[in-house]
Amino acid sequence: MTISIPPTTPNNSKSLQPQGWLRYFSFSLDHKVIGLQYLVCGFVFYLIGGALASAIRIELTSPVSDFMPRDVYNQILTLHGTIMIFLWIVPVVNGAFGNYLIPFFVGARDMAFPRLNAVAFWLIPPAGLMLITSYFINGAAQSGWTAYPPLSITTPAAGQIIWIISVLLLGGSSIFGGINFIATILKLRRPGLKLMQLPMYCWAMLGTSFLVVLSTPVLAGTLILLSFDIVAHTGFFNPVLGGNVIVYQHLFWFYSHPAVYIMVLPAFGLVSEILPVHSRKPLFGYNTMVYSIMAIVFLGLIVWAHHMFTSGTPPWMRLFFTIATAFIAVPTGIKFFNWVATLWGGRISVNTAILFSCGFIVNFVLGGITGVALAQVPFDIHVHDTYFVVAHFHYIVYGGSVFVIFSSIYHWYPKFTGRMLNENIGRLHFIITFIGFNLCFAPQHWLGLNGMPRRVAEYDPQFAFVNQLSSAGALLMAVSTIPFLWNIIYSAFKGPIAGDNPWQALTPEWLTSSPPPVENWPGEAPLVTKPYGYGQKPQKEKNPSIGNAKET
Repeated sequence: MTISIPPTTPNNSKSLQPQGWLRYFSFSLDHKVIGLQYLVCGFVFYLIGGALASAIRIELTSPVSDFMPRDVYNQILTLHGTIMIFLWIVPVVNGAFGNYLIPFFVGARDMAFPRLNAVAFWLIPPAGLMLITSYFINGAAQSGWTAYPPLSITTPAAGQIIWIISVLLLGGSSIFGGINFIATILKLRRPGLKLMQLPMYCWAMLGTSFLVVLSTPVLAGTLILLSFDIVAHTGFFNPVLGGNVIVYQHLFWFYSHPAVYIMVLPAFGLVSEILPVHSRKPLFGYNTMVYSIMAIVFLGLIVWAHHMFTSGTPPWMRLFFTIATAFIAVPTGIKFFNWVATLWGGRISVNTAILFSCGFIVNFVLGGITGVALAQVPFDIHVHDTYFVVAHFHYIVYGGSVFVIFSSIYHWYPKFTGRMLNENIGRLHFIITFIGFNLCFAPQHWLGLNGMPRRVAEYDPQFAFVNQLSSAGALLMAVSTIPFLWNIIYSAFKGPIAGDNPWQALTPEWLTSSPPPVENWPGEAPLVTKPYGYGQKPQKEKNPSIGNAKET
């Protein structure tokens, strides 16, 4: 069944823009160009943040502070955390893949607000450059990515103010993007396409966008008040002037715990697109996956104070947030059972995309187990502000989100470029990354259980050997980027031609040419009401042009 939509008139503002490689350095309105701009820009900041992480691990190979001064260590630590969260994971899992894929999935020719979309991206490079250059101007912020007062008030003001301005710009970018995704998914769907027929990534981005729009303004207001304390010497959070630092923590974590799901929910959606294709099976439990995403969105907004169990929270509050945190494990666990059921009995192609997705499942389960442990007040008090928390956090955001980013790049690279990546180099990249990641962060659970505090450049010599193991894992993770970069760059010019649908997938983005034309389809958009086939085999069209594509 095909529902015809008359071809639209080409957008003159798009036709007048630079063509070829120059369009990636322009104020483009094409959602695909903007998506790749997000991806490449994010990866550049990932390399910078990774270099800072390597410097941290070099410092920690020795119990004494001998590689860099302690104040420089604090600046490097703050820059690393801020870059990796706000300039790498959030822009890529949301902005890059969201911009590239969502219009295809809903049958639209672009995002609802193309100019707002471009503005959202172009806020990111200046914010990132401002943040990094603050180190060379007067010293970067030294209070960590959480910027807790009174430390953030008493450290040098210039670096902290630049940090606040950068995060405010990045928060504005996220809000613009969230509004755009909500409008695109709800208002630009192809006629006849119902919400419960959308690919799972649409639901993940819809839930994520609601979190962004609801929680990010709270962070913005909090940082503005903090800047008043620093510059105008007000007393919102400064205890010397009667301010309350606990109020800052409540406001900060009201955003920053949902921020974990802003990084992870899109990754859940991407994995849900990749596994059915490479296991040749429909996604198991579509309805329960949708309901679990919405449950995570709701519960993610009411668990923030589990970060504050050592901040003098009363017993009733501890009990409430412990129970709420335990409940959030239920919808997350449902998703993992559904992913395993999708793989079970399938004809699995052991390629790089599915290896990284399976690596994500393993790592995120381990991170989830330690998360449930941290939700228990006595255990949390024991390991609070230790390397156990560092290990848990990285198993969630790197073992989770970053593994999915790599999986998604290997899966959609043929769509981006029209060429295939080298699978042997890709498998090498996965093996080094998986071993290096677990060697780096698994030992940190032991460090935390035995009392090593985080965010310190000097530590008890008894922890030296385990820290050296962790630093060796970090070195492997750094080395793993070399085959990845070689694969990406070489294959863009010399890789085998992919064809329009090399995976024989059933989702709409594969029903047009690779790479796609400016407005996605030369003729009518397809109506795909069963994006995972429900047992059907993908149809090979005699003419791969989308004008002849049929409902799948």
